[in-house]
Amino acid sequence: MHEASMNPLFQPDSLAPAQFEETMHRAVPLEPEKRLMLAVLEDAVICFQENLFARDKKKRQLFLETEQWIFEERSNRLFAFDNLCQAVDLNPRYIRRGLRRWQERRLKKQTNVSSNPPSRAKQEGATKNLLSASHKRNFGRGNLTRLRS
Repeated sequence: MHEASMNPLFQPDSLAPAQFEETMHRAVPLEPEKRLMLAVLEDAVICFQENLFARDKKKRQLFLETEQWIFEERSNRLFAFDNLCQAVDLNPRYIRRGLRRWQERRLKKQTNVSSNPPSRAKQEGATKNLLSASHKRNFGRGNLTRLRS
């Protein structure tokens, strides 16, 4: 079989040196952008958790705005929750379900036993576990750590 009759799918790609350089230079700057996006998502989850029982007017408003941002689906805004999750390979529905379950347990616990809100350390641990579990579920171990470093 000679080369002229071969399927073009199996032909070698020709790539100009300028195209190669452009591709390679773009791949490197994405990592800091992804780390920033992940930090924004993590901050939103922490804000949601820390201010669930907020009595202060500003903190309560912060909770409501964060809750609206997280649970707004199909937004066409550039920095919508869904868009940031997809950019860092997280499943937004999975995170939303986890936050709703967490919220329901906290509200149930709050009504059953009058206690102080959980400590920041416990909340941050739950946040990291939720984000890490979502990422591991979708893309295996180690990728989330790579994005954070």
